[in-house]
Amino acid sequence: MALLLLIILIVSEIGFIVFELMKKPVKSEFAKMRLFANISQLLIFFLMLLLPGIDLSFRFKGLLFILIVRFFVSAAIFLIQGKNEKAESDKAKSEKAEGENAESVKAEGERVKNKKTKKKVMIVLSGVLSVLLISTNMIPAFVFADYKGRAVTGEYTVGQKKAIFIDPSRTETFENDNSCREVPVYFYYPEELTENEKGKNSLPLVIFSHGAFGYYQSNSSTYMELASHGYIVVSLDHPYHSFFTKDSSGKTITVNPEFIQTALVIGGDTDSGLSAEETWIVTSEWIKLRMDDMNFVLDTLKEGADGKFTDAWFFPEDSEDDIAKIVSCIDTKRIGLIGHSLGGATAVSVGRRDDVKAVVDLDGTMLGEETGVENGVVIINEDAYTTPLLCIDNEEHYMDREKAENGGYNYANNVILNNATDGYVTYFKGAEHMNYTDLPLFSPFLAGMLGTGDVDAAECIDRMNAIVLNFFDCYLKDAGTFEVSESY
Repeated sequence: MALLLLIILIVSEIGFIVFELMKKPVKSEFAKMRLFANISQLLIFFLMLLLPGIDLSFRFKGLLFILIVRFFVSAAIFLIQGKNEKAESDKAKSEKAEGENAESVKAEGERVKNKKTKKKVMIVLSGVLSVLLISTNMIPAFVFADYKGRAVTGEYTVGQKKAIFIDPSRTETFENDNSCREVPVYFYYPEELTENEKGKNSLPLVIFSHGAFGYYQSNSSTYMELASHGYIVVSLDHPYHSFFTKDSSGKTITVNPEFIQTALVIGGDTDSGLSAEETWIVTSEWIKLRMDDMNFVLDTLKEGADGKFTDAWFFPEDSEDDIAKIVSCIDTKRIGLIGHSLGGATAVSVGRRDDVKAVVDLDGTMLGEETGVENGVVIINEDAYTTPLLCIDNEEHYMDREKAENGGYNYANNVILNNATDGYVTYFKGAEHMNYTDLPLFSPFLAGMLGTGDVDAAECIDRMNAIVLNFFDCYLKDAGTFEVSESY
């Protein structure tokens, strides 16, 4: 429908320009017809809101804004043009009445006539500019899909709140103002339990960490599904690793360009040019930052569940009472961690804590388990991994892991899974890295640039969410035993 809307608006604009070029281009008439054309395009947009795929979301807000602005500008020009021509006409009549000679009246008439004529080149340029404005503001409609989330299968209505945790023990290394590190957190929870205070200290907690230059909503369908089944899910942003977020002052924090560039080089298919030791130094810094964030969030939530709210808590939008009630429902003896990509690696390493009871790694290489480099060979942590661990790989990642296992290559994921007390691994046929997030449903264009396979994106994320729910139900709710197939 977005393409149809774009075609109709462009055709209407071209039709208007052709019509104006075929007749005498008088300024007053042009201003009138331009106003009529802009009104028509605005009406076309509102009429097409009745069709599926066209709405007032951010995908079309830019277009609506420019159509409204063009309407008011054309209306103002029409009114000003009318007043000017009336004034010039009154002046000519006045001069004629005062007895000016015929020659001077004729000259003044020619001047007014020339002033009223609209040059054809200006008509064409105005049309080209209009088409560019319309096309540019339609870009979000093509980059992003009409995604309204996935249906949940649980019995609870899911509520959402947000807060920011300010860590007084850490200075923000991406700034030079000696400010403290801030970690935005977003709560997904069962509204019925928290509103009636029936879930006090009874709900399992699951904390999510996004991938490199992802953001907290990357797996919203997963949070919603878990929360609908009686979990409190907290998704955190890693500022400067997150695509964008906001700090406690309301300032928008965008992803650090150097981090993006380095992550793309190290994670790319071509040789990064860095030695194994240089790569480890960079990635270990990433993991430390993220582990510090997740550990801080986990500790702060546990304190809150015990009724201790320190200055580390920042509550926007007068949400303190609501969030305090949500946090009071957390059972600190039933904590799970989950993450995608670099966030999965973070969850695995933080998951060695005694108070973490289950971990899910969504297609992440366990960089936090690489402890150093010796003679060009990466050293892997070989301590037993006693926390139940589920790894969901993309197909290529799974096959590469198998090749490393068979070829004797020291790969972190293999070492940890082999040393895990309860370790599980599976993959989805035809899936790639971004298929384990909501991005292919939210923006197929962007997801395709970052890596999606030919698997059905909706079916993939729904099945993945079901497996994740089953895993956490088993280890955080003692609901039966967990089994997973080698592939799906």
